[in-house]
Amino acid sequence: MILRQPHRRNPSLFLFFATTTATIAVASIAILTRTPILASAFRSLPPRTHRGIAGSSSSSNSASFSSSTQTDNAMSSSASASTLPSDGEVTVPHLSPSTLRSLVSYAVSYGAAHGLQVSVKHPSSSSSSSHVIAPISLLPQAYPSPLFHRAISLARPFNLLVDRIGRDGEFLKTTLRGAREVDPFTGKLSELYERIYSGGAEEERGKFAKTADRLGIHRSDYMLHRPPSSSSSSGGYELKQVELNTIASSFAGLAERVADLHGFLTERLRDEGTLDAFLEENESAVSGSSPREDDREDDGDRRKRGVPRSPATTRLPSAMALAHERYRRRYLSSSSDERPASVRPVVLFVVQPGETNTVDQRLLEFRLWEDHGIGVVRLSLAEVYRRVRLDETDGRLLLGDDGEDDNENENDEMENMETTSERNVIQREITVVYFRAGYAPTDYPSGYDTSPDDDATGIEWLARERLERSRAAKCPSLGYHLAGCKKVQQELARPGVLERFFPNDDREETPVVPLLRSAFAGLYALGADADEGDLDAVRDVLFREGEGRYVLKPQREGGGYNFYGKELAKKLRQHCTVVDEDGDGKQNIVLGNALSEFILMERLFPPQQRAILLRNGIVEGSGMTISELGCFGTIVASAEGEVVHNEYAGFLLRTKFSGVDEGGVASGFATLSSPYLC
Repeated sequence: MILRQPHRRNPSLFLFFATTTATIAVASIAILTRTPILASAFRSLPPRTHRGIAGSSSSSNSASFSSSTQTDNAMSSSASASTLPSDGEVTVPHLSPSTLRSLVSYAVSYGAAHGLQVSVKHPSSSSSSSHVIAPISLLPQAYPSPLFHRAISLARPFNLLVDRIGRDGEFLKTTLRGAREVDPFTGKLSELYERIYSGGAEEERGKFAKTADRLGIHRSDYMLHRPPSSSSSSGGYELKQVELNTIASSFAGLAERVADLHGFLTERLRDEGTLDAFLEENESAVSGSSPREDDREDDGDRRKRGVPRSPATTRLPSAMALAHERYRRRYLSSSSDERPASVRPVVLFVVQPGETNTVDQRLLEFRLWEDHGIGVVRLSLAEVYRRVRLDETDGRLLLGDDGEDDNENENDEMENMETTSERNVIQREITVVYFRAGYAPTDYPSGYDTSPDDDATGIEWLARERLERSRAAKCPSLGYHLAGCKKVQQELARPGVLERFFPNDDREETPVVPLLRSAFAGLYALGADADEGDLDAVRDVLFREGEGRYVLKPQREGGGYNFYGKELAKKLRQHCTVVDEDGDGKQNIVLGNALSEFILMERLFPPQQRAILLRNGIVEGSGMTISELGCFGTIVASAEGEVVHNEYAGFLLRTKFSGVDEGGVASGFATLSSPYLC
């Protein structure tokens, strides 16, 4: 475990967050009076019921993130959401009112001082915004130390797996054949991948892309899982993968800040003993028993227990800097054919218009400059189409000015520090393309038609293709992006498939195939490749009341697309035909073609723990929650497949009330938390 050290001061953040002082002061008053005077932290937040504030308990029969999960009812019903007494103050078991007020005050102040914030648009002005503390859990969640370290150990093998899948065009074509026929988004990604990387008649279009380095910033998400049939008297939890994110893996920066906050709170208040009972109740939820008396106060045990440090804002920028430096040495050094005196190399962040999670992205941007002296330009895909040119002679990406007033778009505010005269003298060349957008159909609003007859349609896809065809390192490349599809995840779980990518694994001193396979949950195909085992899972849903044991997942990122419970069963019934061709009464099933874009995944049963959730600087409530751990990994590999960098790069923990199906932080379902290792 990484020992906690005094937090590194970041001078550039003070200026960035100085303007939020008045907002935070108002927010602090709102917290203590429970007056919801602040706007939503995210534009896309749905209307919410503030559990605990209104005294309601979590009673939904499903609870999951943007993944396959369900609550574990190991804890008794007495551990329900907090109630609101007659004096109007929120009460939390094991915490005094004064301790709760101190936690909230510390959290809001710490968030303002350390950049633990999200952007809030002013309703009266689309061009101005302020910042509030990000949605967080006030205290960390208990997590078994051995399983946390197992998740860390999986980061490097999963990085390698993504790299090898991304180079295997035949595997991707075969695996995604059914999904691309019914899902236009997956189909378009696959089409671009094949046009650029698979050769054939259009081989010339991919000649520069095939020489480019690959940069991967991945996040593998896990849940603690205990099958319903296992005993609740002991821990017995396993680590199971929910999904592998290979594009726009977010919240690395904010999650690091949350871990720092939770480390500060648990250490600062430890000697007062005000948090012991709260933390120990949660430890018993994951271990099956209370912490041993001789484990609590031992000095040696203090070094093993507590909140670990996340190195995300150091390691993610370091991987970008390595890809940038490799490009610079290759193309822009004094020994190359370029003209380095007239070229300013920059990293491009591709972002969504109106982005509210800017602070998380800026934390990486600022560290790129402070630690490595590398500048960042932020553009949407539509802006890339207007302002970024691909040099067809050598594959360079050159950034120009479209003549518009860039100050109208906050994405360009840092880039506009350069004067007009500087732009005329210095040519900016993009070395690395980092996608924080482009992972969902909504990022391509002008449609799929990229024909030259209409220059107003398909511009985002044209921009994506232009970036991909260049010699710049892409994060991710199209191959890495496709490797994160749910259908690929399902196919990897089949016997013998992992061995395709690790053919000599059985001869390695430390084989990785068994380690990777141990993390897989049950995954079932719903396309033409479905076998008898897959069909039996469908029968379990349709005929054995098994809808609560699975989740139906499409090829999508970002949350909000999955089907659970009765809706899952309804979806399957709409697209399944039951036949009895053999006349033996067996329930034979014919799957409809529309199901090809989905997979069926085993639903996971994580432990419930108590948490206090803070949103918009207001205590949203306290009650039973579930959590999902994400581990970041970074990889840099050459066009020929040489891996020059591969490491674990940090973590995040997301926590939400146990009665909510979906769980994305940015979509308003979950909050950021951190693990308290035990």
